[in-house]
Amino acid sequence: MLQDLWNAHLASVVDNFRMTPVLPSPNTDVAVSIRPLIVRFAAFGDVVLLTPLIAALARRYGAPVDLLSSGAWTPELLAHDPNVREIKLITSRKTPYWLCPSQWQAVRWLAEHRNAPVYLCDPEPQALALLVRAGIPRGNIVRAWDDWAGPQTHWVDWWLQVAARTPLAFAASAVQADVPSGADAAIPQLYVSEADRAQCADWLLAKGLHGSPLVLLQPGNKRTLRRGEARISDNKYWAPERWAAVIGAVLQDVPDARILLCGALPEQPPLEEIRVASGDQRVINLAGELPISRLLPLLQTAHSMISIDTGPAHAAAALGCPLVVLFGAMGSTRWRPRSKQSPVVALESNGGESSKVMDISANQVIAAWRTLPLPRH
Repeated sequence: MLQDLWNAHLASVVDNFRMTPVLPSPNTDVAVSIRPLIVRFAAFGDVVLLTPLIAALARRYGAPVDLLSSGAWTPELLAHDPNVREIKLITSRKTPYWLCPSQWQAVRWLAEHRNAPVYLCDPEPQALALLVRAGIPRGNIVRAWDDWAGPQTHWVDWWLQVAARTPLAFAASAVQADVPSGADAAIPQLYVSEADRAQCADWLLAKGLHGSPLVLLQPGNKRTLRRGEARISDNKYWAPERWAAVIGAVLQDVPDARILLCGALPEQPPLEEIRVASGDQRVINLAGELPISRLLPLLQTAHSMISIDTGPAHAAAALGCPLVVLFGAMGSTRWRPRSKQSPVVALESNGGESSKVMDISANQVIAAWRTLPLPRH
């Protein structure tokens, strides 16, 4: 009952917002250096794909952006991004406002941005409700989903279209720098600190992995798990014996390689199944040993990566790690990782919405990996 009342309240907020007339700000003498604000509750990969929008808005407004988001990975992924100033997180979007202290704190923080251009990049009504509670004028807000580019447009290309839009209240201001264009602008970028690189190097040395070609495998994500067990019915599931076949081919080509199975701590059991199926001591289960501060520099130095469609694959592409990605029902049109430095091979079946990663054979993955311009010894 409580959740139903909350949902009805959110629907009312959205309807009232749509009916409110949008008036230009009477004060058009706006300083060039105004910090834009982005609202986006993003998964790991979504944060990576958001970085071109962050960079474009920082350039337009001449100042790093502020970001309202969720998930502990967000500040970790963006910790060293010069285009980001401050990140505020909420712990839950579904919990009713009056029961969620992080939403109260977010509203107080948002109220400090009442004179900022706001880019609302999340379709959930909870996000709009927070802006309304904070008193953000409607004329200050660009609602990205009012002009959705459609399912055939890559996320990054759409975000750059959103970056080119200007809130009505700022239309007459001097904040009109061009949105970056060209191939480089449409490629996500992550930043890694020298301290994190050094700590990762020390860790590799302690693990006995320093100097070996490191091939990373990312077999799962939170959707492919249930209580620590693989969800065979999930469209991103790929069987351990197929991963083992790929491992065998990789080690045949690069005998001195080490195969690192990547994943969060709950993924330890399915990763262990793959390790056991491979029957090779050169395969190492690293579940729970790769915080983002270690994963990012590891991706920069890795020989290559083979992954299902999930967040670390986007990070790998952004950091120049040669990559093969297996796609399920979502397909690669909107989600294909992009890289400025290294090739990305996307594999998917032609089954449309019924596609599964299991439609892709081990031989296809092996052949795709072998097309990457990689050192073989």
